This record gives sequence, structure tokens and C-alpha cells, in this order.
Amino acid sequence: MGVHRVLIADTSDLARIGLKSIFKQNKDIEVVGEAKKNEDLINLVIKKKPHVVIIDYTANKFNIEVVSECKSILPSLRFVAITPLQSREVVINAIRHGINSYIKKDCDEQEILDSISSTANGDKFFCGRILETIQRNDINIDHIEYEELSCLPVSLSQRELEIIQIIAEGKTNSAIADQLFISTHTVNTHRKNIMSKLGVNNTAAIVMYAVKYRLVIPSEFSFSTSPYLKGQDLTYSA
Repeated sequence: MGVHRVLIADTSDLARIGLKSIFKQNKDIEVVGEAKKNEDLINLVIKKKPHVVIIDYTANKFNIEVVSECKSILPSLRFVAITPLQSREVVINAIRHGINSYIKKDCDEQEILDSISSTANGDKFFCGRILETIQRNDINIDHIEYEELSCLPVSLSQRELEIIQIIAEGKTNSAIADQLFISTHTVNTHRKNIMSKLGVNNTAAIVMYAVKYRLVIPSEFSFSTSPYLKGQDLTYSA
């Protein structure tokens, strides 16, 4: 995708001004409108056909139901929630209504930018604190989404698969960030997301799980020199 067309939905003037200022730093993000209430958002979705909406659905004059309503109008539309830290019940309800990614209002600028680009490219993005809420309450994101689930053991995004492949080569977070042109903070967030989805807690287990379930194929990548796979049996049954 080229330029990401973004709508900002928040009652707070300060929040909208702040987000616009952050997005101006990225030439790949174009703010195509601002909504101060549900009705504004619906009308702008119809008129502007954005790729991503970043929304505080907990703000006055908004609610979570507007997310599913907008998606019924524009099925390709994707949503990033940006709210204060929420409970497990609120997070689950948001994902069920169509929230694709979730960050907090006190996330740093780079994480906000990364959430937009990742979401626009079809990936999920959860900041560290939201991910901690998900992990602490043993929430499986893929099992609570309203969308049809993948038949794979877990659903990994293309970016997450890329990162697994590079992790298997033994590269550091910094080297991965340089190769993929993203921040080390984003790499760390992706790594946490991967471990959460796979139900593992170390790097070697990430790679071995991916090989076992054919999420990556050893013959396709440079795994022979990986420090995580030395001495490991990489065979698997079909």
C-alpha cells in the first residue's frame, strides 16, 4: 500500500491536534479527516474512504458499536484503538466489534506511527501494556475476533513471519530493526506479540514452534547457522 489514508476520531481537540502533529512526521500517512462524534465518523467513512481509523471509542460521543457499523459500510476499513489502559473485558469487547490494533494514549510517537503502518498493511499491533493485559488474562486474540479464523495453529502476520525468519538467523533486535526499517521498540513489540500467540517464552522456542508447524520451512531460510537451532532436529511429520 502507498500512502495510508487515516481518519482521527476523538472528542478531545488536544488529542486530535497531537495525533495530527505526529502523523505529519511520516510522509506515508495522510490525515483525511477528523471526527468529534459517531455521526461525523460514519459520514467521513462514506465520503473519504480511509484505510485506517484511529479512535478513542471511550471518549464522550463515541462508542464501540460505531466500529462495526463503519466496517459494514467499508469492509476493508481497519481500526486502531487509542485509549487509556482498559480491563480485559473492555479489550475483548473492542476486538469483537472489529478493533484490529490497540495502543494506549501515553504510547510514544514511534509506537503510534508503527501502529498505523502495521494496521494499514493488514497486521495487528498491540502496545506493551495492552499486550500485558491480554497475556495476564490468558486471552487468545484469534479466538475472540469476529472474523473467520485461520486453519493454522496460530495466525501470524506477514511481518511477524519475517521477524521469525530473521530471529532464526541469530540477529539482534537492533539488526532486525535496521533490516526492516522499523524501530527496535517495534521489533520488541512484535517479538512479544509472537511469543503471546505461540504460547512460548524464549527465542529458541519461537523458531522451533514455527518450524514444527510449518510456519516457516527450514530449507527456505538460512537456519543452518542459527545459534537457536544448532543440534536441533528440524524434521516434522506431514
